Amino acid sequence: MRFPRERRAWLAWAGLTALLLVWAASRPGPAAPASAPSAELGPSSPSRWRFRAAVWAAMVLLLLGGLGLGGWSFMQRRERQAIATALTGGDPHRGPDLMTRYGCGGCHTIPGVPGADGKVAGPLSGMRERVFVGGVARNSPEPMIRWIVDPRALSPQTAMPATGITEAEARDVAAYLYAR
Repeated sequence: MRFPRERRAWLAWAGLTALLLVWAASRPGPAAPASAPSAELGPSSPSRWRFRAAVWAAMVLLLLGGLGLGGWSFMQRRERQAIATALTGGDPHRGPDLMTRYGCGGCHTIPGVPGADGKVAGPLSGMRERVFVGGVARNSPEPMIRWIVDPRALSPQTAMPATGITEAEARDVAAYLYAR
């Protein structure tokens, strides 16, 4: 299983913290006076208790971190979808079906759309961070929607065909692309 970059970084930090906790707990404490009985030998000695507590703390830290980061990632995805919906007025959940129906994946590689692995045109990942749509218009929701509906209206020489998609459907596709 491959984790996203932010989760891998967090798990590496949590793992190192856990190792540090275990190492610190396993170090011997100050030496006892020679006349005192050895406290290191018994099953409930302070050093064994410290070691076990550190191991449990490390396991809890890793477990809670993994669960918490998964929730954080889910919330981040929902936030991106809400922003994309507000920007475009579309529903990002309808995007994959529409892109499959109109054959976008025949030319483009589109993350999250099964079978969309075309190599004719550029991949449609990271559209929210791009500067231009189709290389000709500033990347904002209205030009994106116009480009999806009728690309030749913005660039007469483009190879992208008019698919017959409606403006409402183009809003859903744009919302999906901005949410990813």
